[in-house]
Amino acid sequence: MARLLGPLLYRALLGLICMTALGPAVEVHVPAEPLSTPVGKTAELTCSYSTSVTDNFALEWSFVQPGEPISAAHPILYFTNGHLYPTGSKAKRASLLQNPPTGGVATLKLSDVHLLDTGTYLCHVNNPPDFYTNGLGLINLTVLVAPSSPLCSQTGRISVGGSAALRCSSSEGAPKPVYNWIRLGSFPTPSPGSMVQDEVSGQLILTNLSVASSGTYRCVATNQMGSASCEMTLSVTDPSKGRVAGAVIGVLLGLLFLFVVALCLIRFQKERRRKPKETYWGSDLRYNKFFWAIQRVLPVGKE
Repeated sequence: MARLLGPLLYRALLGLICMTALGPAVEVHVPAEPLSTPVGKTAELTCSYSTSVTDNFALEWSFVQPGEPISAAHPILYFTNGHLYPTGSKAKRASLLQNPPTGGVATLKLSDVHLLDTGTYLCHVNNPPDFYTNGLGLINLTVLVAPSSPLCSQTGRISVGGSAALRCSSSEGAPKPVYNWIRLGSFPTPSPGSMVQDEVSGQLILTNLSVASSGTYRCVATNQMGSASCEMTLSVTDPSKGRVAGAVIGVLLGLLFLFVVALCLIRFQKERRRKPKETYWGSDLRYNKFFWAIQRVLPVGKE
């Protein structure tokens, strides 16, 4: 037993001596919660570390767009050999809270943030011979943007008994806006189930339409940065009323035609009586028969 403990104890002591000789591990500390900053403001991405700073100390900040792997990170700035080297598309807006960052604070300041700055930021501290951790901290940043003016549209059969879908969508907004449809003016409450909306997709479904469903509808897109709205006018038609109106118009046009014909015949009859009597042929006889047939429908006045 003693022979077995001897080699094990020796190896443990040897490992401890090696670790002491190589120095402590690099420890990087970043916030556990995601960071959010309004568009146009300055974001401070807090990063601190503990290590024994030597001449080999180096700091790197990089950025990964949402949905991309860490290996696809794009550099923002480097600090090495006592000098700071901003790089990449964010170089003009990136700086360090403390420069040089050799006092345990490696916080990054990013000014005038915009929507494309949303993503994951990597704080990487490298200090050979401290190799016991990767010296990496990740911070998720979300740039808050108010909803842009939404676009309203409609589809469906906009007539009595039909259904319609009103849609509303903003091209910008972070976090993603929620949508709420309201009907403007004072109208009776729609029957249950005839008006259903989805706050996530911005869709409003109207079923069993009636003429009373006509009106102006407003969609409001909202997030924690603000709100924007658009409006749409819905006009529900009644096909049955259109058919009745068409029939009435047809009857009126028919009566008007008969009235005009009667006036023309009356005028012609007056002109005829002023002329001397002449011999009429077969065509005149047919005309007289047509004239007396019209008189039965619309009596012709006498002088």
